[in-house]
Amino acid sequence: MHETTRDSPLVIPRSEHQISRANISENALKVLYRLKDGGYQAYLVGGGVRDILLGREPKDFDVATDATPEEVRRLFRNCRLIGRRFRLAHVHFGREIIEVATFRGGGRDEDTDGERHLRNGMIVRDNLYGTREEDALRRDFSVNALYYNIADFSVIDYAGGLDDLRAGRLRLIGKDPQTRYREDPVRMLRAVRFACKLGFNIDSSCEQPLFTLGHLLRDIPPARLFEEVLKLLQTGLGLCTFEKLRHYGLFAQLFPATDECLNHEDQDFPVTFVNRGLANTDRRIQEEKPVTPAFLFAVLLWEPVRRRFAALLADDRAANEAMLLASGNAASREQPLVAIPKRFALPMREIWAMQPRLEQHEGKRPYRLLTHPRFRAAYDFLLLRAEAGEVDSELADWWTRFQEANGRARAEMTGEATKGRRRRRRRSRPAAGNETAGT
Repeated sequence: MHETTRDSPLVIPRSEHQISRANISENALKVLYRLKDGGYQAYLVGGGVRDILLGREPKDFDVATDATPEEVRRLFRNCRLIGRRFRLAHVHFGREIIEVATFRGGGRDEDTDGERHLRNGMIVRDNLYGTREEDALRRDFSVNALYYNIADFSVIDYAGGLDDLRAGRLRLIGKDPQTRYREDPVRMLRAVRFACKLGFNIDSSCEQPLFTLGHLLRDIPPARLFEEVLKLLQTGLGLCTFEKLRHYGLFAQLFPATDECLNHEDQDFPVTFVNRGLANTDRRIQEEKPVTPAFLFAVLLWEPVRRRFAALLADDRAANEAMLLASGNAASREQPLVAIPKRFALPMREIWAMQPRLEQHEGKRPYRLLTHPRFRAAYDFLLLRAEAGEVDSELADWWTRFQEANGRARAEMTGEATKGRRRRRRRSRPAAGNETAGT
């Protein structure tokens, strides 16, 4: 295993690294300089430093300081303190938020003031503050433990992060990866996410526990796992992340019913719907198109819904009732694992509910479906199903043509034109007994 700590930090002067203030958001610089001018230490840390050193454009900027959250709040009127597990300061600049964290200390498993507490090896509260060095060695991966010092523009490396960046290696800080994963099992998901995002290899000592410790994710609050799933699958690399999660058995801990379905072939063909759905999501994100979590979770949970729906149909249930029961069952089973908020769970179920209705394209029904607020998402979902071979591609083509057609063409497609002609013929035919008598 690679050495993770140094007797003293490696300090890289400004002349020997590529980080420039031009790479850092104006608001992050405001936070750094105000902390410095207030007499506090101030460092850009984490992904922002890592990404700039890799020649990437950071999406957000995090700051580490020796100022307590309350001291940060006194410096910034636009600051809010959040979190109980980890107390943080969020400094708001319109839509941009700069996260400011106080240096975390090493501490014992439980300190006398109750500021740091472990339960079965997992950190459940950590507001024990310490030094910059302690903070660095408490972070998860070496490449996320690099500090950019606003005072002299140097980069400080306590854990061999620069060597790992050059080697394309993702490595946990510390001598025992299992302990680090037990402290926070979400680190396993972060390992997968960073491996895909950065294109790095996971160090072998950190990779092996991924195959055996996935069950620890069951101890993570379901609401937190919902947020982590969004980070995993809404970055434009969802398909890569999904495949790695399955490789390590972690997807089965998050979506066991879906994983069980994926382990079986359907009519001698592997189930590919989730793969296609995530590939489609990745394309939309890369094209900067919106992707709602409702659609993403509709894709992730569709396989158990589809199988239950088919079983209920075979049991002579009406299609709408069968879909209602199947979708309710899948959603309720998932909720204790990954808690999907109602604002996404309800639209997700509407997308599913519209699938059997989209197979009815005669009369007035298509016109009503077209005005449904969830029609576009349901139609996109139908296209994915057709692409995966679940439904006849002619059905998807029909809905594509129907949306593009004018009024007359739509009437012909739904049979409304034929009904109209019949009604006109009946009106034009004289009613019996109404003929005018001759004189």
